[in-house]
Amino acid sequence: MTEEINKCIEVLESGGLILYPTDTVWGIGCDATNEEAVQKVFQLKQRDDSKALICLVANDAMLEKHVEKVPELAYDLMDLATKPTTIIYDKPRGVAKNLIASDNTLAIRVASDKFCTYLIGKFKKPIVSTSANISGVNTPKSFQNIDEAILKGVDYVVNLHREKQNSSASSIIRLSNDNTVKIIRE
Repeated sequence: MTEEINKCIEVLESGGLILYPTDTVWGIGCDATNEEAVQKVFQLKQRDDSKALICLVANDAMLEKHVEKVPELAYDLMDLATKPTTIIYDKPRGVAKNLIASDNTLAIRVASDKFCTYLIGKFKKPIVSTSANISGVNTPKSFQNIDEAILKGVDYVVNLHREKQNSSASSIIRLSNDNTVKIIRE
């Protein structure tokens, strides 16, 4: 796993894209602080850049570094969640401008699997995580179902967990600083 993490970091630091197993589905990733890298993700997915992307952080400390104020409720939601849960926060900071939605929010998930947690922890920056598919096409449930265009469009494909059948995408909850909670995806 260390070798895979080191290869990923090399690609991420040079502004490249990785294809990697996440705590949910296979994801396309890049340095979440690099605007040009984020733009490459939008281009590869053929996705309108007004549609926001998710980013992963390694732990609560990294989350707090990239959100102006993490509502207390967010910690309860993460602790009580029975599956990976992405939370949309107000006023993100320290990430690429084109990663932030027009309403000044950002969807962030604290990674729950070992590979992602180690990778992000060693990289010391958030990593974009968006499903490994062309926009409008179904999310692949396994590595074998990933479109050839995606495989060829990234700079590095992680050589781990390729046989794993992925469950489903994360839950997405919008959590405003006024403690308004809205479930976007269960």
